[in-house]
Amino acid sequence: MDAVTTIDEVRTFETRGGNARYVVRDGDGNEYTTFREAIGEQARTLEGRRVRIEYHEEQRGQYNNVYLDKVEELPDEGAGNAADTDAEEAAWRTAVEAAPWLVGDSDPHAKTGPEELYETLKPFKDRVAEDIKSNEDDE
Repeated sequence: MDAVTTIDEVRTFETRGGNARYVVRDGDGNEYTTFREAIGEQARTLEGRRVRIEYHEEQRGQYNNVYLDKVEELPDEGAGNAADTDAEEAAWRTAVEAAPWLVGDSDPHAKTGPEELYETLKPFKDRVAEDIKSNEDDE
C-alpha cells in the first residue's frame, strides 16, 4: 500500500537486541515502523516535507503492525515545473563537481572567494541546465 502525506516526526528506539527501530508519524497521526536504517534515516531527513510512502501491514495476535517499506520526497504542490527544478538542481550538482577544474587553481589548498566561485560556476550551471532542458524537449 502507499500514501501521500507529510512526515511529522521520526523517533528512534533501541531494541533489546541492540538494533534501531524507527517510528515515523505522519501528519494524520498514523505511525509506521521500520528496522531498516537507510529508510529510517531518509524519513528523518524528510521531516516536515510531502512524501510518498510505501508500507505493509501484518497482524500479529491482537496487534496490527504497520511497516514502512519506502519513503520518497514529492515536489511541493505550489512549486513550479518539476522538470525545470530537476534540471537546475542537476546542473548545480554538475557545476559543483566540476568546480576544481573550472576554477583552475594549481594549488589544491588555495581558497577562492564565494563571489568569485559563484561567478565562475553560474555560467557553467546555466549551460548545463539549458542542455538538460533541450534534451528533455527533444525526447
